[in-house]
Amino acid sequence: MRSSEWVALLYFLYLAIVCWLRPVPQARRALITGVSAAVLAVIVGVARYAPGFARDWAPFLYVSVAYYLSGHLFIAPSARLEAWLLEWDHRWLGDPPTRFARWPWWLVAWLDIIYMLCAPLLPGGFAILALTGHSSQANRYWTMVLAADMGAFAPLSVFQTRPPWQIERPAVLAASRVHRLASYVVKNATTGVNTFPSGHVAVTLAVAFGVISTLPIVGVALLLCAASIAVACVVGRYHYTVDVLAGAALGLAVCALAAAFGA
Repeated sequence: MRSSEWVALLYFLYLAIVCWLRPVPQARRALITGVSAAVLAVIVGVARYAPGFARDWAPFLYVSVAYYLSGHLFIAPSARLEAWLLEWDHRWLGDPPTRFARWPWWLVAWLDIIYMLCAPLLPGGFAILALTGHSSQANRYWTMVLAADMGAFAPLSVFQTRPPWQIERPAVLAASRVHRLASYVVKNATTGVNTFPSGHVAVTLAVAFGVISTLPIVGVALLLCAASIAVACVVGRYHYTVDVLAGAALGLAVCALAAAFGA
């Protein structure tokens, strides 16, 4: 099996076990266990019998299912942890909902747009590698991406918080229409829970570093996108600042380990 497949296999095995160690409602526990078992079977089947093209793209399915399934681990927010995260935001930003009110509309609009494009960046990074004749980098790329994203999902079984937009008053931003659209997408297309560290930051860094050694110019552009998403997390109040810093540390650590072990 490829290292990316091992990452996915171990994560779904983790989900199947941890849901029985936490006070998750019985119906959700059955769902997590059943879906995890099904995905484990798919991972093994794809690794053994699927053609290379299918194996190259299957990790995007694994990480997508992992994201939504991990959200079912959420039981109740930790008021103490939320207060601690908000305290650091107030120390660094003052009043977060109004801190960025004077930023130019085009900058705020760009940040919200690139934030909404985070999910497409995952298959997009590999699509660029494939279209430029570098499909052989599939395992290296997906190992970094899956390890970063799933590494951000895993602590959700313990660190359970709501994102800032659920707690604070609405953010005051110049590009209000774009922000309302982004907020609508976040409220209706995500799990609605906060990941600590930030999966957005960790995974987009992994996407960039998964490409940069093969296609340096594209990789630098993706790094700029990752940096924009990190800023957007705070400006749009999608994440706490500590989440962003922890996500950056996780993404960099995963990429460093992948490089060290030649994934």
